[in-house]
Amino acid sequence: MTVTTVPKLKASLSEFLGRVKAGEEVLVTERGRVIARLSPPVASPALPESLREMEREGLVKLGTGRLPKNFWSMPRPNDPNGLVMKALLEERADPLSG
Repeated sequence: MTVTTVPKLKASLSEFLGRVKAGEEVLVTERGRVIARLSPPVASPALPESLREMEREGLVKLGTGRLPKNFWSMPRPNDPNGLVMKALLEERADPLSG
């Protein structure tokens, strides 16, 4: 953990942000008192632990929240037997599934 003052942080912001990107925590002081803490972002607490575990194991890839620019013009997948619709309707009909 690094401790710095406001003037030093202002003068070397890029350096301190580089440390934070590398995983280090930076405490900012003013007149000897800690007034801020810069730390790397943590995983979203809204994600269930089971989902984060599946991501670590490579079973799922979490999205970025952004769709490709051409998303709405992309061709739809083929489902000639209607299996996707059937699975959706079965899931919605199951009172224990949701």
